[in-house]
Amino acid sequence: MIALSSTGFALFGAALVAISFGLARFAFGLFVPPIRDDLGLTPFAIGLIGSLPLVSFLLAAVVAPAATDRFGARAAAVVSGLSGAVGLALIAMAKDVTTLSIGVFACGICTGLMMPALTSAMQALVKRTIHGRVSATMNAGTSVGVAISVPVVFLMAGEWRFAYAMFALIAGFGVIAAWFIIPSVSRILPAKAVPPPISELQWWRLARLSVFAFVMGFIASAYWIFAPDLVVNLGDLPPGSTGWLWLAVGVAGLGGAIVADIADRNNPPITHALMLMMLSASLVLLAASPGNIVLASFSALVFGASYMSLTGLYLLTGIRLLPSRLSMGPVLPFMACALGQAVGSPVVGVFVDRLGYADTFSTFAATGIVLAVLSPLYPRYIDHDLEEEVEDDDTGLQAAYDHQLVDEAGEPVVAAGAATIDHDHLLE
Repeated sequence: MIALSSTGFALFGAALVAISFGLARFAFGLFVPPIRDDLGLTPFAIGLIGSLPLVSFLLAAVVAPAATDRFGARAAAVVSGLSGAVGLALIAMAKDVTTLSIGVFACGICTGLMMPALTSAMQALVKRTIHGRVSATMNAGTSVGVAISVPVVFLMAGEWRFAYAMFALIAGFGVIAAWFIIPSVSRILPAKAVPPPISELQWWRLARLSVFAFVMGFIASAYWIFAPDLVVNLGDLPPGSTGWLWLAVGVAGLGGAIVADIADRNNPPITHALMLMMLSASLVLLAASPGNIVLASFSALVFGASYMSLTGLYLLTGIRLLPSRLSMGPVLPFMACALGQAVGSPVVGVFVDRLGYADTFSTFAATGIVLAVLSPLYPRYIDHDLEEEVEDDDTGLQAAYDHQLVDEAGEPVVAAGAATIDHDHLLE
């Protein structure tokens, strides 16, 4: 295994997220116009196909925590990468709706497995005190993947098949890198140590977090799937110009890497409300000026910054609500967000058919404003020893043993008990 520093792991994790979330999942919206024209798809069909990776994401995310615990982070990351590579290759070869749908579905499996694998590896390699910052950095990798696809659109606006073939090749390299860098660690516990039970307070706050994530995903589905189609059909912009939108989304989305620091300084509910208002503003601005590439790109900047910050905030909150279950805490809000997008995607398609693009985007923006008003209900972190500092030389796995686990009598597992663990063996 190739050893990485905390910073190196954060950057490598961001690269894998860029492949799985950026290229395999969200880049699809960028290529909707040429794919629609080549395969003769209706807006409703695009909406249904756009929901497939979200459905497969949910199915994969349900089993991801248990699979990661059982088979280890490396195996989960490799399977994730292989699913992405196969899915991208199938999209590149698609001659009909069936093949396209299977490829898109496989890409969703890739995204469902990747984050639990990375958070499990993070627990072994990264100091517990910077888990939030590392997680936010990895999550921002989505923006990198989206931005990578932009030059491809500029250079090959009508060659979407070749573009997806290149994406599949990149995903293949990611699989090889994951094999050599991600540790084969699963959350093996010290003798007689078990994760503390999830309290009623934690379940209640996780439920509220999941509701907010669901509605946010529902609102954001309009932009991810139909924003390029809107500027082409309603704004009469050339298909190649949609690359500017995704470039703006990718560049601005990198700001999501600092959401952990923003939330800690301003408290989560205020941060959540601010980002939701920005998300709603991006939808309205695009609907109002689809033919102006400058204003449309500015709306994409606002959308990218707000969306990546919100998903990073959900990830951070999930980790801090369940610090002893890192392969589960971040998964629940991500599942809720994906479910919201899966439900929202076909709904947007129906609305576009009946109301048109402008009214549809305005309606979804209004929903975002209502959710922002309800942000005081956003869950705060659990206020107890979970926020205490640990020694600088403690790894994330050691900190989990020392501070997050209890024995059968309910007593914390002390460092002496955890010292008997062969860490080198775990990381082989």
